[in-house]
Amino acid sequence: MQRTDFHFDLPSELIAQHPAADRDGARLLVVDARTGEWAHRSIRDLPELVPAGSLCVPNDVRVRHARLFLRRSGGGAGEALLLRSLGEGRFEAMVKPGARLKPGATAAVVNPTSGRELARIDILDTLPEGLRVVRVHGHEGGEHTLDWDEIDRIGRLPLPPYIDHLAAEEDETRYQTVFAAQEGEAVAAPTAGLHFTPGLIAALQAKGCGWHPVRLHVGLGTFRPMTAERLEDHAMHEERFEIPEATATQLETLFRRRDRPLLCIGTTALRTLEGAWDGERLSREGATRLFITPGYRLRTADHLLTNFHLPESTLFVLISSLLGLEQAQATYAEAIRERYRFFSYGDAMLILNARHPD
Repeated sequence: MQRTDFHFDLPSELIAQHPAADRDGARLLVVDARTGEWAHRSIRDLPELVPAGSLCVPNDVRVRHARLFLRRSGGGAGEALLLRSLGEGRFEAMVKPGARLKPGATAAVVNPTSGRELARIDILDTLPEGLRVVRVHGHEGGEHTLDWDEIDRIGRLPLPPYIDHLAAEEDETRYQTVFAAQEGEAVAAPTAGLHFTPGLIAALQAKGCGWHPVRLHVGLGTFRPMTAERLEDHAMHEERFEIPEATATQLETLFRRRDRPLLCIGTTALRTLEGAWDGERLSREGATRLFITPGYRLRTADHLLTNFHLPESTLFVLISSLLGLEQAQATYAEAIRERYRFFSYGDAMLILNARHPD
């Protein structure tokens, strides 16, 4: 199939620039993958929409302040997006301008408002896909290098490029889930989880629903745009995952018995389970490059809660794989007609019965 098969026209005013006033105040488009029927509801309705006794699987990864603003040695501006730690202050990173930030280059990490120097960054090596190995260290000189906790104090949250403002005080809380762990190195939020409040989670648990987090360290595999014309030519970037023992044990039992429905909260949780389950055992840790395309049959989740995604993105391809391309396009067209808000801070969609019975 061609990338352009997954195009749709989205009015720019439907791209949410800020979150809803309340976390659980978003609208919810409910679609049944088997019947194609849909209904317009609210996130607050989830406890009555999710089958009683379901197991809910969110991604509890923490979004890091991975966006660094740079002042190059010649005085020009630049940026670095740290993707994952390589140890000893070294990180895999995207940098711009790539032509200026080659191995051997150095730059100051600065406050984008005041210009005050906060740290130094050295470009050490070039990786495939235009990535770099960089080292971040204190601006006073010496051998002290920075870890993620220190990066969190000097960097900014990496809001997606379609959000037109720098991360501000509002984003510090709203671009992080209420259940995020202290660990993790995500550079984008698992956005379906942003809608949840402690009260909403408690209401689901009151219906007998389990809450079993997994962790996918969200990186390029999730948000890098497709550039290849054919789906089979798109290479997914590797993303690491971890599944706690308690979650893995509970889910392995479920996959063997199939006595309770499973709701994945977000596409990152779904890709984690699909990548980790080999039909017999759920890997406790590993990495995935899984690209879910039309023809793929889910093996784990029954239902999926997800936000609305970019045209021609791997995530809209995933949605089209669950609903069928025609139904996915029709559903998104309905969302556009009804003025749903799109992308990270937008509204959500609940896809029921996405897994075909064995």
